[in-house]
Amino acid sequence: MSDRVELLNPIEAEPSETWRAQNSFFGHPRGLGWLSATEFWERFSYYGMQALLVLYMTHRLLLPGHVEHIVGFVTLRAALERVYGALSPQALASVIFGLYAGLVYVTPIAGGLLADRALGRTRTVALGACLMAAGHFLMASEANFLIALLFLLIGAGCFKGNLAVQVGTLYPPGDPRVDDAFQLYYVAINLAVMASPLVCGTLGEYYGYHWGFGAAGAGMVIGLAIYLYGRRWLPPEQPIRSSNNIAGRERLRGGELTRVIALLVLMPVLGVSLVGNYQIFNSYLLWAELNYKLGVLGMAMPVTWLLSLSCLVTVGTLGASMLFWRWWSKHHAEPSDITKIVLGAFLLACAPLILAAASYFVASTGQKVTLVWAVVFEFVNDFGYANVVPVGLALYSRSAPKAVGGMMTGGFYILFFFANMLVGWLGGFLDRMPGTEFWLLHAAVVFGAALLLLMVRRTVQSVLTPADESNIPLVSIGTRP
Repeated sequence: MSDRVELLNPIEAEPSETWRAQNSFFGHPRGLGWLSATEFWERFSYYGMQALLVLYMTHRLLLPGHVEHIVGFVTLRAALERVYGALSPQALASVIFGLYAGLVYVTPIAGGLLADRALGRTRTVALGACLMAAGHFLMASEANFLIALLFLLIGAGCFKGNLAVQVGTLYPPGDPRVDDAFQLYYVAINLAVMASPLVCGTLGEYYGYHWGFGAAGAGMVIGLAIYLYGRRWLPPEQPIRSSNNIAGRERLRGGELTRVIALLVLMPVLGVSLVGNYQIFNSYLLWAELNYKLGVLGMAMPVTWLLSLSCLVTVGTLGASMLFWRWWSKHHAEPSDITKIVLGAFLLACAPLILAAASYFVASTGQKVTLVWAVVFEFVNDFGYANVVPVGLALYSRSAPKAVGGMMTGGFYILFFFANMLVGWLGGFLDRMPGTEFWLLHAAVVFGAALLLLMVRRTVQSVLTPADESNIPLVSIGTRP
């Protein structure tokens, strides 16, 4: 009878204690499998929609005859042009993309508070999934475009952080399987990022953008169904904390405030170092349409497939980077986290130089370049990424004082807000300057961030690394969040 109750009302159901003893998912609790499957479909929907967003706005939505139909767009455009100046359709699309992609990393803070203080994680995740599905389906109407983006932003805020928190609650404190659990969790994310451009991107480019957005919405509905069905294998909900109950709260101790300040100051610098990487989802696709020979086995290839290539290379470089540092630590002293980040930032600065060279070749010869250039660019960029984002997240999680550990680790994602806001602004220069200058500008911006990180490396290392942790090796793996 209790199983039937859980099926009919999975949100209210009290999961049995059998979840603690389950090791049926690659040696992990069964709940990890359900959470990973849920995250796969959420990331499928998110990246499927994102793969088409700039193309849709540039090639259709923001052109005369369409842009006039968007509810509230006149007000939004006026507000954006007060900040950025007059914007062409391409520049406007880039700015809107940057604003949307940036705010996606801010709203989870509110989503976490909603879960902690009011609804609990299960209801908040379910609410987020419903809002995101509605947002994807609303994209079918040009008039509702801004409303759809608002639904997606709020939905992602409710969903994104709270699901990841539930992964950690599957394990008791000190369980060594936690690191492996998040690696399996990120495998699901990587698979989704690879699959979504192939499905949503192909549907959108070949059959109409609304088909691609519809596929993204369907993916989110599947993810919600999987989550609700698998809820029985997750830990019971923790009691909702009262904001008035401050007894027993951890407080910052001597020297910890300095660490918090250092972590906060690092955020925008790390964000700037990632602008070349996150431009891949924005103006890079428009540049690629004009500069790459987009073909596979003699057939035309949707430009969105480049995002699948990007993720495939990301998986390889993350694994290679992890194995390299393991090998290095056996023969040499392993560099500190901040040193790895500096090395990664300089690699990220080199990646746009490859695109600048490709642009120069196209301008000089009048011929498009092969996809070999894209592969080389991805390898250089992603080796840099592998040593900035996963290592940075580990640095924040281990260096943040216990009193504010959750807030600071969650706040790490704010750096993606800085990155995407800058990406949106820089992307608007694509139709105002040659490709060579466009990518050289990105290289200069990222190089400046890398140089600044190098200058403060020793200071940051001394502040963030307590003496008793200075010799602890760290290997981490992740993906584009």
